[in-house]
Amino acid sequence: MKIIEKRIYRGPNLYAHFPVIRLTLNLGELEKWPSAKVPGFNDKLIAALPSLKEHTCSYGTPGGFIRRLTENDGTWMGHILEHIAIEVQQLAGAKVTFGKTRSTGETGIYHVVYAYEEERVGMAAMELAMRLIGHLLREGLELPEFKKDEDFNFGEELDELIGFAQRRQLGPSTASLVKAAEERDIPWLRLNDYSLVQFGHGKHQQRVQATITSQTRHIAVEISSDKEETHKILADLGLPVPHQELVRNSKAAIKVAKRIGFPLVIKPYNGNHGRGVTLNIENEEQVIAALENAQKHARTAVMETMIAGFDHRMLVVDGKLVAVSKRVPGHVVGDGKKTIAELIDIVNSDPRRGIGHEKVLTRIELDYQAQRLLEAAEYNAETVLKEGEIFYLRSTGNLSTGGTAIDMTDEVHPDNQEMAMRAAKAVGLDVAGVDFITPDVTRSYKDLGGAICEINAAPGFRMHVAPTEGKPRDVAGPVMDMLFPPNTPARIPMASVTGTNGKTTTARMLAHMHKMSGCTVGLATTDGVYIDGVRTVEGDMTGPKAAQMILRDPDVDMAVLETARGGLVRSGLGFRTCNVGAVLNVASDHLGLRGIDTLEDLAAVKRIVPEVARDCAVLNADDMHCLKMADHTKAKRIAYFTMNPRNDLVRQHIQAGGLAAVLEEGINGHMITLYDDGAHMPLLWTHLIPATMEGKALHNVANAMAAAVMAYAMDVKMENIRQGLRTFDTSYFQVPGRLNIFNELPFKVILDYGHNASAIKCMVDLVERLDAEGKKICVLAAPGDRRNEDILEIAKVAAQGNFDKIIVRRDDNPRGRDEAEVPQLLHKGLKEAGYPESQIELIVDEQEAVNRALQLGEHGDLILIFGDKISRCWKQITKFKDQSENLEQTESSESMSNVIPLTINVNTDNLHLDAEVISDARGVRIARELSD
Repeated sequence: MKIIEKRIYRGPNLYAHFPVIRLTLNLGELEKWPSAKVPGFNDKLIAALPSLKEHTCSYGTPGGFIRRLTENDGTWMGHILEHIAIEVQQLAGAKVTFGKTRSTGETGIYHVVYAYEEERVGMAAMELAMRLIGHLLREGLELPEFKKDEDFNFGEELDELIGFAQRRQLGPSTASLVKAAEERDIPWLRLNDYSLVQFGHGKHQQRVQATITSQTRHIAVEISSDKEETHKILADLGLPVPHQELVRNSKAAIKVAKRIGFPLVIKPYNGNHGRGVTLNIENEEQVIAALENAQKHARTAVMETMIAGFDHRMLVVDGKLVAVSKRVPGHVVGDGKKTIAELIDIVNSDPRRGIGHEKVLTRIELDYQAQRLLEAAEYNAETVLKEGEIFYLRSTGNLSTGGTAIDMTDEVHPDNQEMAMRAAKAVGLDVAGVDFITPDVTRSYKDLGGAICEINAAPGFRMHVAPTEGKPRDVAGPVMDMLFPPNTPARIPMASVTGTNGKTTTARMLAHMHKMSGCTVGLATTDGVYIDGVRTVEGDMTGPKAAQMILRDPDVDMAVLETARGGLVRSGLGFRTCNVGAVLNVASDHLGLRGIDTLEDLAAVKRIVPEVARDCAVLNADDMHCLKMADHTKAKRIAYFTMNPRNDLVRQHIQAGGLAAVLEEGINGHMITLYDDGAHMPLLWTHLIPATMEGKALHNVANAMAAAVMAYAMDVKMENIRQGLRTFDTSYFQVPGRLNIFNELPFKVILDYGHNASAIKCMVDLVERLDAEGKKICVLAAPGDRRNEDILEIAKVAAQGNFDKIIVRRDDNPRGRDEAEVPQLLHKGLKEAGYPESQIELIVDEQEAVNRALQLGEHGDLILIFGDKISRCWKQITKFKDQSENLEQTESSESMSNVIPLTINVNTDNLHLDAEVISDARGVRIARELSD
């Protein structure tokens, strides 16, 4: 059994709209050995993971998976791997249930898909599942791939994985904030491996690190960290605080102790989580020991009078008290039989207790604090407590040191409530943990006494969301309501454009319309990421990484994302939902790659975009594959665009009040018209849209219609849509490689990135409609990773273009093929289509092929170049122009360094011109014109 491919999907994908891992698994000989055929396998598996009994599998009821294991011959190892990977993650605390295992069509090869929350934990679960299966198979089968592994102990390995998972998971406080965000439909992104999280997108984003928020003032954190300054500020406002002094050595500490009197508290100057705190200090010996303990965490220590009572954490959010928790130090209760050490083990056996902040409660350790308290009571770890005797192993009630929490929110006295809110406001924290010591929080501090011993920035939420006793409190909700008050946006409008052809042009058109409307647009496209029109990242940025870049950018208030097949197949979408999702077309391209073999497969990939659209799914009504996607979207509305004004489906859609863009015939040409809710809204004549070349570039007419209806669905004003289309052209600087036209030579040059049969046909048809005066020349290529039949089809489409010459070439990267293999296939396809072989020229290198085509150009000719390295091709074309100008300037001067002088022989019978010229093609052309 071997994993031949691992793929991590981080967003909506072919299998689910949430993160999943897909393994491609080769069972090998195990294809002949389903679970029930392997002696003892099922019993050992269930013994190792008894919780598998709860898995419903395809039966939909608990025990379903066990039925699959045992009925008939059982189930195959890939299916078992799926369930183990899910169960191991569940045992580690992840809430995952989704999985599916399907054959790829090849014998013994399966796709195993399962959900994950944290990808490294998901992968570790797979590795442990593989080892467990191998371990269980060793005794039942004698296969060479299952060598004996004496060191494997599943229980220990599982514990290690659970520990690893808990270290990778968000802490209780951050997790509660994420949960509150999801309940409010606020998107979130984890920005690092710890607790830094972004809520909201683009300019609406807010960030949280644990419980420090984007709105937490730095000065407030500094004040709260300075215990002396905090004490002074609170005291100056008349709030109850203990007497306090700072010390750095034992001599000073003893002097302070004598001055303020016992009992005392000593704690680190800037400590947290109760680390280094010693309470109830009664003598000078204890002062010295407590100071040493505190100085393990900070050079300066704080000494203050001991306030009698219980420790209460009062949580204030945005100026309001939202929760109060009575914190009880970690303790054991005697039964007259067991030792203190045994009682600690019993307490720690509570499944709610873990290490550090892993779980709701923390394990109690026999550390310095515990030993000090035992010694003070003249006890040790082997002491047997009387029945009912409570012994505190901690001085403080921090949960992180083993304490427990009792919710007191509904019982706190109003005076104490007001005191906590004043204290938080005095320090300036938006989220503050006020530590208040009092014998009884239900009575006013004015009557009973008590004091604020500390104000905490980044207070933990664990004691409030999961108290040991009492009612859990939603303390994260008020934080999210503070960051995102009701009716304020958390998302930026987002559009995703996919399809086989036209994505880049349509996305750029749409971004241009939004920019005309005053938006700061984040655009992801094939040549980079653009923020407000400035390219910030260069390269093909049509995958999930680019989407994440834009959604994290704090300047962006509108996102337009070109979404390509490659990113969808590799790792899914980079976002969970979009406002508008469009599919322009589905045509043959990239087939035979990554398991996408048919147009139906390709359509299923493209369909992910409308599936996650929230507001509107925009579909090409002239493409049957796109039309079928209407059944799969959950968007509030569907919009169609069509080049056929008699499209019956669109007519019915319009009659029902639907949104559509239709190309209609008129006296002056063709008009793009929008329909919505019964309204008929003429938009623009196609010949007024520069990108359509006076309406002749029909593929750009379709792109303009798609962009227009997307913009309308995103509430762009009609006038801004019109102006956007009027001012958008296909220049190299606007849309590099998409119908770039160069007219500054005696002949016209068109540069396009077309690389599939459908795109080639669009450009061939355009060339026919342009009706060039002279020759028509084409430079043709195809990507090397396309199937042979696709490359041949590209050639056959080009052969229909009535070109006078076709130069075939290859891309710089042959993508696994021999150097001349693609040009030779194109040559073959042209011949099979009946194109004259004498008009075919094979030049492997792109630069040489482009240069040859330009050399052949004469006045009135049209040269169509399908380029790969677009920037380089465009420079070649413009440089060719510069050389022509230089040549003309040289001709007008006395010295012509790049030509050999012409010799003219004249007699009375005729005029004869003998021309000897340099090899430069422009020189040949000029000489020929002079001869004529």
